[in-house]
Amino acid sequence: MMNGHMQLEHARTLRRMHHGQSPLLLPNAWDAGSARLFVQRGFAAVATTSGGVAWSLGYQDGEQVPLDEVLAAVARMARVCSVPLSVDFEGGYGATPAAVGTSVRAVIEAGAAGVNIEDGTPGHGPLRPLDEAAARIAAARDAATASGVALVINARVDLWLHEVPLADASARMDEGLRRARAYLAAGADCIYPIGLRDRVELASLVKALGAPVNVAAGPGVPPLGELARLGVARVSTATRFATLALGAVDQAVAELRSSGRFDGLASAFTYADAQALYTT
Repeated sequence: MMNGHMQLEHARTLRRMHHGQSPLLLPNAWDAGSARLFVQRGFAAVATTSGGVAWSLGYQDGEQVPLDEVLAAVARMARVCSVPLSVDFEGGYGATPAAVGTSVRAVIEAGAAGVNIEDGTPGHGPLRPLDEAAARIAAARDAATASGVALVINARVDLWLHEVPLADASARMDEGLRRARAYLAAGADCIYPIGLRDRVELASLVKALGAPVNVAAGPGVPPLGELARLGVARVSTATRFATLALGAVDQAVAELRSSGRFDGLASAFTYADAQALYTT
């Protein structure tokens, strides 16, 4: 576990970053190396990607990784991060709200300054009933309060990610707002409508909530400057960097297999660069 005073400061700092003049840009790491690289590149905070972490540990995404392995990975990333670390904690790693509270206490002990908790069930399953989802957020907040760490809770609303049968976009927005408000009332600090990209709808959500909103970066998402004008407080990269890394290796492997040549193994990022990540 990191130094207790440092973790307290990291949580306070992360909270302030959600209320700055420009959106908090969070790259999502999947191991200690990627986390350290993001720190060295000057990011003010780092998040994890549950998908990237799962793949690096030999599992599929969707709470398939045993909790103790997740906690060990978080601890490794926290050890090399001199900035706040927010953890994609999926549904909270617990069958009940009480179990979520126990798991959240454990991830705080591993070094988390923030967590994501989603209202979908593992593996892109159906959304949880609203009362149950809100109770899980409340349990996470109670656990954080008991720990003395002002954990930043980013409540993910999965309506725009899952195929939820609703009449139209207006009905989806109404239900999204209903869920978001319930999560804020339960103790969430930020709302994450993952999958929502429409500029008009984003602006409407931000204005209606009056609370920090997180957007997932990716192709087709408005650029950072425009998101700032829409009032978005936080932008995260989700699995994008992890899949980019795997994609680059996959392409090099394909070229090697097809040509028998090693030219594709050239990289501007060298062994010395990797070693240098840990010199300070």
